[in-house]
Amino acid sequence: MSESIVAALITGILSLVGVVISNWAAARKTASALHTHQAVTDTKLEALTREVRDHNHFARRMPVVEEQIKVINHRLNDLEHAEKN
Repeated sequence: MSESIVAALITGILSLVGVVISNWAAARKTASALHTHQAVTDTKLEALTREVRDHNHFARRMPVVEEQIKVINHRLNDLEHAEKN
């Protein structure tokens, strides 16, 4: 084989090794960034879930409070009516 063919083969192999290493490093960096973003998303989702649960608890209690206010208003009206008579 001539020297130029050997030099071309060595250059090609070294270029291929460089590309493989570069792609491997980029894949690791991307995987790390994806893992970080997923952790942030999970944390935000947990916080949002907690807020929704708090809101649902409040939404379940509001009709009870409204009913109690109606009862109190009726009692006040009855007392005012009894006081006038």
